[in-house]
Amino acid sequence: MDTFEGYIFTALCSVNFLASCLLFSRVTREQREPYMDEIFHVPQAQKYCHGKFNEWDPMITTLPGLYLISVGVIKPVAWLVDLTGEMACSTAMLRFINVLFNCGNFYLIYLLICKLHLREKTRTSSRRLLSALSLSTFPVLYFFNFLYYTDAGSTFFILFTYLMTLYGCHKASAVLGVCSVLFRQSNIIWVAFCAGTLVAAKMDEAWKVEHTKKRDEKSPPSQVPLSFSGVKKITLFMLEFITSPGHVKAVLLVTWPYAVVGIGFLVFVLLNDGIVVGDRTSHEACPNFPQLFYFFCFTLFFSGPVSLCYHRVLRFLQALKKQPLLFLLVTGVCLLLVWKFTFIHKYLLADNRHFPFYVWKNIYQRHKLIPFLLIPVYVFAGWNFLDSFKSRSLFWTLAFVVCLLAAMVPQKLLEFRYFIVPYLMYRLHMPLPSLPRLIAEFLLYIVVNAATIYIFLSKTFLWPDSTATQRFMW
Repeated sequence: MDTFEGYIFTALCSVNFLASCLLFSRVTREQREPYMDEIFHVPQAQKYCHGKFNEWDPMITTLPGLYLISVGVIKPVAWLVDLTGEMACSTAMLRFINVLFNCGNFYLIYLLICKLHLREKTRTSSRRLLSALSLSTFPVLYFFNFLYYTDAGSTFFILFTYLMTLYGCHKASAVLGVCSVLFRQSNIIWVAFCAGTLVAAKMDEAWKVEHTKKRDEKSPPSQVPLSFSGVKKITLFMLEFITSPGHVKAVLLVTWPYAVVGIGFLVFVLLNDGIVVGDRTSHEACPNFPQLFYFFCFTLFFSGPVSLCYHRVLRFLQALKKQPLLFLLVTGVCLLLVWKFTFIHKYLLADNRHFPFYVWKNIYQRHKLIPFLLIPVYVFAGWNFLDSFKSRSLFWTLAFVVCLLAAMVPQKLLEFRYFIVPYLMYRLHMPLPSLPRLIAEFLLYIVVNAATIYIFLSKTFLWPDSTATQRFMW
């Protein structure tokens, strides 16, 4: 980071923090009492503030990372400024922890962009800065900076974990990975992804060596033909790689800290008799494959300004024309998955405070054929998603897709919060977009943020059997 870029970055951090503080103040004035999941999180954090670490609300399904961090930050500050009583761990003080995480996320996103796009260093400082600013205001994540939810902290520790992996600090990365799991157990998948990128790098090296021996250096992993012979070639190579003692040793030497975290997590699962703590009845895993299709559509919408263009649509049509049987097969598989593996969570149908309720009601429940008629959209959205990774190696892409499947498919509930980390990972690894496209993306995020926060604050309603004010949210 040169001096001028450093000044601009500092200014953007300050503006981001000031704007977030103003919005935080407005949200807290309008909604002083804990709302939605805060009715579980806030009292639990307050118990920890009072030193009651042995008391646990059985309705909470995540580990206590958020509460431990909150106490670790608030208690010293309260001692320094002589805050006493309920004010020290009030709802507002607890929520403000996520505003601080927002600043951290902005910084981490910027560092990740710089690290991931080293080859694009010339004339890109404005694009790096605007990319970081834009992604730090990603609507679903940004909204929860003003409530006491786990999302901001969970995202912070996953981004930090991945950044340390990229810098080669694998022990620090593993420790941060443990912190991320303490916020949300499913983050173990993204810790595995960090290890998977190291395995992919080793595979890339072995692939290049093998092709150098065969004098076939013009066939990098990312350009393996999408055919039966290409799949066979890659499969045989991977089998040979994982059965080679030399390759296995090289992989273990760099990934052992992540393996220790993975083993520790398995021990936790065995002792806990499952991944979920607390209430398990509403968080049962199932093979909900269409969840992946919903994520592709979500990604297509939010990345539209930077991923969609006339040439990409043209390339899709050309691919469709060139390989019609492949796309026909993919469409057939999608039909089967939608038909046999669509699961609907009771919360999705019952809770009209969440936006997914209206997506499901106004789109998917319009007619029983709608889920099938949307399959062409899923196919295009999935192709657009994968096409964005064409600059990445095949093995890296495989690692990402495997982790994405593990993160998405078992989730029965359609919840946009679950899409935050995979979306940011996707967006961070795209080539740096042009400045006009980044401006369009940033404006889209600003508009969506303004709309959702305005709706949350102004469009309140009441349930027939309750006097409590209800609000719409992600």
